[in-house]
Amino acid sequence: MIKTLIFDMGGVLVDLDLDACRQDFINNLEYKEIDSILDACHQKGIFGQMEEGVITADEFRNAVLAGSRAGALPSDVDNAVWKILKGIEPYKAELLERLSGSYSLYMLSNNNPICMKRAYEIFEEAGIPIDRTFRKSYISCEMRALKPSAAFYKAVMDDIPCNPEEMLFIDDSPSNVKGAVDAGLPAVYYEPGSDLEKLITDALREGAEKAGEDGRC
Repeated sequence: MIKTLIFDMGGVLVDLDLDACRQDFINNLEYKEIDSILDACHQKGIFGQMEEGVITADEFRNAVLAGSRAGALPSDVDNAVWKILKGIEPYKAELLERLSGSYSLYMLSNNNPICMKRAYEIFEEAGIPIDRTFRKSYISCEMRALKPSAAFYKAVMDDIPCNPEEMLFIDDSPSNVKGAVDAGLPAVYYEPGSDLEKLITDALREGAEKAGEDGRC
């Protein structure tokens, strides 16, 4: 029986707009290397290093500014990064509100300090503050690990007071889902833009049916 739901953030709960982010880096910052570091699921280069906690947000800003137009400011870098986060669809906010009454909710995200500052605002604006909605958030830059590493998933499973078979992780990256399953964390793939509520309802039903079958003599 599933008791704990673990959500990826970007692409599952918060809609993403990579093109808006890319265009701001190019048009406002005149930063030409954005395509070498920006990716839908797994950031690369200095972006990936910031998400893994290898470099700080200030080190990332300085590296971007070194390749940007003269006069660009750290705040311009933050604004460009924030463009990747569009917002939360109202039905997802309502869904999380309902689920939090029956399940323990957690967040597990490859993310960075710059995006997380804006993410807290987005969840607050949607009426589902992160610290109220989720029991705990596992953020890659704080954990110094990236999905789909087994070490990341196992650290999360060890920390949550629940048996792994009672957990369900939802992510929009097939490689992250596979990594979770291989590490022993039950997971399902969410296709961005599809019906998140249906996916979760179906997964919970299947989990309940499996628990019933396992309990039969």
